[in-house]
Amino acid sequence: MQRIDFEASAVATLRKRVSEVEEINEDLIAFARGHAGAVSSIHEAVLAAIACDDAAELATAITCRWPMLLRVDEVAFAWSRNGEAFRANRDGMRDVEPRLVERMVDMTRSVEMRSVGRGHPLFGAACESIRSEALIRLDGFSGRGMIVLGQGETSAIEGRHGARLLRFLGQAVSHMLERWPAP
Repeated sequence: MQRIDFEASAVATLRKRVSEVEEINEDLIAFARGHAGAVSSIHEAVLAAIACDDAAELATAITCRWPMLLRVDEVAFAWSRNGEAFRANRDGMRDVEPRLVERMVDMTRSVEMRSVGRGHPLFGAACESIRSEALIRLDGFSGRGMIVLGQGETSAIEGRHGARLLRFLGQAVSHMLERWPAP
C-alpha cells in the first residue's frame, strides 16, 4: 500500500502563500509611505502658498520653492482674470494674451498626468528636458489657469489618489489667486 504525504505538500503550499502575502504587504507599506510623503509635500506646498501676500510672491513660491517641496524638476503656471493674464516659470513672470490661457485651460481636464517627448510650453526653455508632466487646472470664480509640474525622467503615472492631491493643490491656488489683482 502506498502512503501519500499530504503534510509536506501542505507545508510547501503554506510557505509559498506566506511568502506571497509578505511580498504584497511590503508593496502596500511602500505605497503607504510614498502616499504619506506625497500628502506631506502637498501640505508643505499649500502652506508656502498661503504665506504669500500677493500674486507675484505666490508666483515666486510656486516656481522656485515648489520644485524642492514637491520633488519635481520644474513648475510653471498661468492665470487669466478680468481680461488680464500672466504666466510664470523659473525665468520670471510675463504678461500673456488672456485668450492663450483660456485656450490652454479649455483643452485640459482638472488633472492630467502624462509622459511626453517635450514638456508644456509654459516651462519655457526648460520644456526640452521634461519627459513627464502633470497639468492641474485652476478654476476660480472669476479667473482660470493651470499649473504644470514637470520631471526630466519618465515616471509611472499615479492613479486617482495622486490626482486628488493635485486637484486639491489646484483648488487652493485658485482660491488664493482670486484674492489678488494680477501683478
